[in-house]
Amino acid sequence: MSGMNTPVSSIRNLGPAYEESLSAVGINSAEELREIGADAAYAKLLEAGTRPHFIGYYVLVMALQGRPWNDCKGEEKKALRKRFDAMKVTHFDEGLSSIERELDAVGVGRRR
Repeated sequence: MSGMNTPVSSIRNLGPAYEESLSAVGINSAEELREIGADAAYAKLLEAGTRPHFIGYYVLVMALQGRPWNDCKGEEKKALRKRFDAMKVTHFDEGLSSIERELDAVGVGRRR
């Protein structure tokens, strides 16, 4: 299979900013993103200090399903909100200062 390095931004609804954020946590291609999945990828972003935003999470979920970003509604959206809230609790450190986040992002911050 050729093209094992398709840009993340080639996935519908994921632009250059999302691509850059994912690259900063070691996800450098659409293939890697699809392999790791939305939850694990978003958890990595949270661990790196990305502020949690539900829309950002469900845009990623919808993108990996090939659906419009705003296609998530009703019970499905409620279920995603529960997954998001659980991830926030386990993967986002509210106390991580901005300098620590920057140091973590370049790999010289505290060790987990």
